Amino acid sequence: MPEHVHLLVFPGPNASTIDQLLRAIKRPFSFRIKRILKSENSPLLNRLTIRQRPGVETFRFWQEGPGYDRNLDQPATVLAAIDYIHRNPVRRGLVERAVDWPWSSSRWYQELPYTDNIRLPTLSKLPADFLNQPTG
Repeated sequence: MPEHVHLLVFPGPNASTIDQLLRAIKRPFSFRIKRILKSENSPLLNRLTIRQRPGVETFRFWQEGPGYDRNLDQPATVLAAIDYIHRNPVRRGLVERAVDWPWSSSRWYQELPYTDNIRLPTLSKLPADFLNQPTG
């Protein structure tokens, strides 16, 4: 999405906490964006620099606050979240079909190829034992 990100994470046995995961994602990304904005002398750099307190300014790329994090523990809820994420750019009128949004995992789920100019993280399927557990 142009102004927000959806991320569905299935934690492994030695998973980090949510705050560690978000920090590991947000900090390096914010650092890279700031570096790009500086190198291009972009006016966005000033718009994204906020005053924390007198004499202390900080670059804020991400919206303040924790976002909308929650645990999904039922297969139906996980599948509904995947569907919601895939349909988001369609609902917003950015594309006609979910597979047309270049950063969507929809293409991966339908086993369609990606364009070469989009670099996505490695994706893996949800564990079969999770999807096959009883609901309720």
